Amino acid sequence: MRILEEFWYGNIEPTEYDTSSKEYKKLLELICRNEEELRGTMTDEQKELFEQYSDCVQEHDTITDCLIFQNSFKLGARMMLEVMEE
Repeated sequence: MRILEEFWYGNIEPTEYDTSSKEYKKLLELICRNEEELRGTMTDEQKELFEQYSDCVQEHDTITDCLIFQNSFKLGARMMLEVMEE
């Protein structure tokens, strides 16, 4: 039960993932650059609207990540049950 103990004590963070890939870094840089350019062309009112939009997208992503985690965990548990039955 070592993994459950590690999880209990906070040594395992289920929402962490590897961000060291070149593709990930390149895409993140592109997102930041495009956002900077976009914000530079906006009025204050547009910036406020974009901020509200960004907050909604972030909240949506958080909920989606949680659902993916739950579904993945359930799938893994079902796989383990099937393996144990055979």
